[in-house]
Amino acid sequence: MAAAKARRVGTWAVGIVVALLVIAVGGWFFLVHEMKQRIVETLGPLGSVEEIDVGFPQITLSRVRLRGPEGWPTADAMRAERIVLELDLRDALRNRVHLRNVTVDNYYLSIYRSPDGRVRLLPDLKEAAQKADAKANDEAIKRANEEKLIDHVSFERGSMEFFDGSVQQQQPYRVLISDARATVDHVHLPALTERTSLSMTGSIKGPSHTGAVTFGGWMVIATKDSQTRTTLRSVDISTLDPYLLKKSGAKATVTGGTIDLTLDATVRDYRIHAPGTVVLNHLQLSEGGNPLDTFMSIPIKAAIAALKDRKEQIKLDFVLDGDLRDPKFSLNESLSKKLAAGFAKALGVSAEGVAKGAGDTVKGIGNALMNLLKK
Repeated sequence: MAAAKARRVGTWAVGIVVALLVIAVGGWFFLVHEMKQRIVETLGPLGSVEEIDVGFPQITLSRVRLRGPEGWPTADAMRAERIVLELDLRDALRNRVHLRNVTVDNYYLSIYRSPDGRVRLLPDLKEAAQKADAKANDEAIKRANEEKLIDHVSFERGSMEFFDGSVQQQQPYRVLISDARATVDHVHLPALTERTSLSMTGSIKGPSHTGAVTFGGWMVIATKDSQTRTTLRSVDISTLDPYLLKKSGAKATVTGGTIDLTLDATVRDYRIHAPGTVVLNHLQLSEGGNPLDTFMSIPIKAAIAALKDRKEQIKLDFVLDGDLRDPKFSLNESLSKKLAAGFAKALGVSAEGVAKGAGDTVKGIGNALMNLLKK
C-alpha cells in the first residue's frame, strides 16, 4: 500500500517536472523568437542580419549590415562581421534592458557631415528602434519609455570613413580612419542626461606618411555638453587640403609636410571654447600657376617666399569661441581664420608681401577676363 502510494507520488512528481520543463522550453523558444523579432525591427527596413544566435548571457549577431538612406554618400552606413550583446541576467529576469557589454568586431562605419554642418551617424537606426518600441498600443509605448542601460560598447578591428559635405558639397570630402578602435561607456536611455565617455584611436594613411588620430572625453548627449580632446600626429598635410587650402579650380599646392594637432574642446549651453595647437612639419608648397590660389588665406607666392627660411617647423596656437546655435557661426570658417592669422604671424608675412600677393591676384583676374573676351 505504502509502495503504491510512493509510486503515485513519484509519478506525479515526474509529471510536474516534465510539465515545468515543457513550459520552460516553450517559454524559452517564445523569448528567443521575441528577441530575434525585436532585433530585426530595430535594424529597420535598411538593416539586415544573416544570423542571430540567442543564448544566455550572450546574443550574437553575424554579418550585420545597415544600408545608407537616400542621399547618403556611400552604400553602407555600417557593416559588422559580428556583434555580441552581453545581457545582465538579473535585470533580464526583471524584464529590464541592461547590456553589460556590446562588442562590434570587424566593422565599417560611415559618418556624414551635411552641408549645414549636422553630423549624422547610423541614420534611421534610432527612428527604427523607436518604431519597434512604440507601436500603436499603450504597452509598447510604455516599453519605449522604459529605462535602458548599456555599460560598455567596444569597436574592434574596423575602419571609420568621414564624409564632410560642409567643405565640398557636390562630392563630400572623404577621410578614412583605418585600424580604428573605439569605446563608449555608460549610455543611459531614454533620457541620455548623464555623462557618456568616448574614446577612439586610428590611423590616417596619406601619400607619404601614416598618421595617428585620437579622440577622447565625455558628452551629455541630451544637452550636447562635452569635454573632449582630439589629436593628430604626423598626418600628411595633403589629406587635409579642403581645410587648409582655398583654391579656384587649380591643382593642389602642398608637395610635402605633416601636421600635428591638439584641440581641447569644451561645450556648455551650446557655447564652445576650444584652445588648440597646430604644428606644420617640413611644409612645402609649389605654385600651381593660378594667382587666385591661397594657403591659409595667404597668396601662394607670399607664402612660398616666407617659407624659404622656415622649412622645419611652424607652430600655431589658436582659440575657437562661438555659439553653436548661431547660424552665422561656422567651425570651419572660424578655424580657417584663426589658422590664417597664426600662419601669417608665424611666417612674419609683411603687409607688403600680402599686398603683393593681392596684386598678383588682381592681375590674374584681369588676365583671365582678357582671355575670355578674346574668345
